[in-house]
Amino acid sequence: MRRSEIRKQLRIRARNIIVQRDRRFFVNIEKENLKRLMRRLMQMKNYTHLSMITALEVGSMIEVIYHVAFTDALVSVKVQTPKDEPIIPSIIDLIPGAALYEREIHDFFGVEFEGNPDLSPLLLPDGWPEGVYPLRKWWSADRILSKLGGRR
Repeated sequence: MRRSEIRKQLRIRARNIIVQRDRRFFVNIEKENLKRLMRRLMQMKNYTHLSMITALEVGSMIEVIYHVAFTDALVSVKVQTPKDEPIIPSIIDLIPGAALYEREIHDFFGVEFEGNPDLSPLLLPDGWPEGVYPLRKWWSADRILSKLGGRR
């Protein structure tokens, strides 16, 4: 798969496509375009599956990355949302298996996936304090322990 093929298939500007190495692409998009782009990726020749969804904190933003596998390439779609209002459209209507990834990212980063009816805690223990997202850079182990009342 080539950059020109991805650009043509997805109908996006080439500057939004970063080629890391052969068959490894990153696509930067606005969150409003996520579902449309995911739908197009799923319709492309050689699409196999959504490999995973990951997230990280980048400055004042949370970046959610959708890793999409093809038989001949891996495309990672990057979407950013502000930390103070982290909302991204859910893709569970397109890929039901994304539900667990969305719940995990909600647990650890506090991202609200609009349209996902079940963002209940997946990995955090019962009684975990609301608003404490352990993978955000601001939260240290000491801060989390103080929110938990000092108990481990």
